[in-house]
Amino acid sequence: MEKDTILVLIQLIGGNDSLNTFVPLASYEELTRHRANILIPQNKLLVHDKVGFHPAVSGLYSLYNAGELCLINNIGYPMPNRSHFRSMDIWNSGSPSNEQWNTGWIGRLLDLYHRKFPVGYPSSNFPDPLAISLGSIVSDTCQGQFHNFSHVVDNLDVFTEVDRCAISAYSNRAYGELMTYLDSTIKLSNLYTRQIESAAKKGNTLHNYPANNQLARELKIVSQLISGGLQTKIYVLSINGFDTHAYQTAKDDATQGMHSIYLKLLSEAVHAFTQDLKKLGHFNRVSILAYSEFGRQIKSNASFGTDHGDATSLFMIGNSLAAPMLGNLPVIGEHVEQQAGLSTEIDFRNFYSSFAEQWFGLPRQEAQSLFTAEARHYTLFKT
Repeated sequence: MEKDTILVLIQLIGGNDSLNTFVPLASYEELTRHRANILIPQNKLLVHDKVGFHPAVSGLYSLYNAGELCLINNIGYPMPNRSHFRSMDIWNSGSPSNEQWNTGWIGRLLDLYHRKFPVGYPSSNFPDPLAISLGSIVSDTCQGQFHNFSHVVDNLDVFTEVDRCAISAYSNRAYGELMTYLDSTIKLSNLYTRQIESAAKKGNTLHNYPANNQLARELKIVSQLISGGLQTKIYVLSINGFDTHAYQTAKDDATQGMHSIYLKLLSEAVHAFTQDLKKLGHFNRVSILAYSEFGRQIKSNASFGTDHGDATSLFMIGNSLAAPMLGNLPVIGEHVEQQAGLSTEIDFRNFYSSFAEQWFGLPRQEAQSLFTAEARHYTLFKT
């Protein structure tokens, strides 16, 4: 991982309805048969060629028009699981759907280059956290074989260090070794906190971020830390609200409702972040991946919502993207079985391994070794 690149990973918690976010216009007539009570009117969509963007995601639409957003269509995994918890575990670990893994795909990636972590960290070569989780808990995605690589950051207003343990009082007891480990972990955390505080003081932001938007607040933190020279390469964030079983749309206006609210929060936050990175001169270094544990079913329900589905469409944002789309837009048939979801065309593990190879510079064999999926390579960036 010698390349000076950064990944910002955003989890859309709940299972985003991609069919109403990025509407495949060639199947619009079929969609009116299957989800008439929630489908965005065609004249309200933000249209670019064959895809109609939800009117709430005008920021993402502008990035797509600028060639800075790539849609990844029909992405999922074989034998999909419709449980929120199990499916997100599969996405975070990169495991087959019939196996339980206790490491995350980012954790395994970092294990390749930091096998002794946390012993000897921070160091002159790696003075800063290897990964940062925004919020209150470390990300499962960053769980390595023996240690989670992620450091938690909630805000840049207060920096609190944790009191060290009085190890000598426990050295001759049965749990002395555990206390020593706890103390070393606290020491590492405190050292990283000082590094983050230093970067926060040096950094700044140049673009206005939307108010009352938690994701925007956290992306502003990321931008400030990048600007301040923090060498962290992985940032993990999340936004809730995409489990839209009921009132995904308003009864009298499909452009309004809960889905519209959270899509707008997502779009405005991400757009502000990208504009800030451009003004700061760091956009070329940063790639954003948004993912969700599954899509929704093709047919809507009677509660103006959608239920758990299978594959979905996600997006990647960055500079020098190879194409505006990866995979084909979903094709919806005239007849759709009850509870049917979208079929998987792109295994997300092949997409992730291609990303790790091209963005972080991993040798292809190492990138593919992070997963057990049948190896398939995708070109994501211009060479």
